[in-house]
Amino acid sequence: MKDRKIPLNLNCGLDLAGEVLFGKWKIRLLWFINEGHKRPSELQRKIPDASRRVLNIQLKELEEHGLVSKVIYPVVPPKVEYSLTDFGKTLIPVISALGNWGDQYEVLLRARILGEMDT
Repeated sequence: MKDRKIPLNLNCGLDLAGEVLFGKWKIRLLWFINEGHKRPSELQRKIPDASRRVLNIQLKELEEHGLVSKVIYPVVPPKVEYSLTDFGKTLIPVISALGNWGDQYEVLLRARILGEMDT
């Protein structure tokens, strides 16, 4: 893990969940890996706005937190695949609930987000 300028504040479950999940692409990475997109190139195609470097950093962090596992196959060229650990699979219902909430309030959320961006 990297050195931090600001010490961690892990006083409650929300702090812990935030430390593990905060990162622009982490939730989407977990979702797409669960859907069967396991190779870095597949994940890059699913999230084209993210740079390969950022995806690799966030995948590494998810791996360090025990949510995904990485397998490197001894072939040329190297083949890498990610999969959810049993621990990572416990997040799928939570991510699904967040997605459903976003779908349910999509119009309201888009109006508020775009309204804030216009000011």
